[in-house]
Order: sequence, then C-alpha cells, then structure tokens
Amino acid sequence: MIAVPDELQDALKKSGVEPLRLRDPSTQEEFVVVRAEDWERLRGVFDGDRTLTRDEQFGLLHQAGLRAGWDDPEMDVYNDLVD
Repeated sequence: MIAVPDELQDALKKSGVEPLRLRDPSTQEEFVVVRAEDWERLRGVFDGDRTLTRDEQFGLLHQAGLRAGWDDPEMDVYNDLVD
C-alpha cells in the first residue's frame, strides 16, 4: 500500500466525506479517490461476481436522492400527486 503524501492528506481533509477528484498534469487524466468503506459498498456495481444487497441498493439510491435535492421541502408537493 502506498502512503498518502502530506499534500494529498490536506486535500482529503478539505474534501470531508466527498470523493476527491485528482488530475494527472502530464496526461490530463482524472481520478477519483474514495474512502475504502465507500469503495467496498460500490464495488458490487463494478464486480460482476457480487450483487448489492437490498439495504446497500437502498442506501445508494437514498444518497443519490439527497444529492439531487429530494430532501428540499419544496419537493414535498410530489408526495401529494395522484397517479
């Protein structure tokens, strides 16, 4: 395992719980650094051998909904819509 350099440690602290985006200046290729526990949850999306449990699926969908703004009180009007 590679040790995290000081500059990267500072950037990780500033990013909080959000993934950290990095760019290789020589290739302009971008990378995303995620916490190991988050990677373990997401890994099932990339590994064909493992499927996510319903709880894991729900958790990921819930987080995506929060990022999309579905916790905004103005979105409550959609709860009252009838099909």
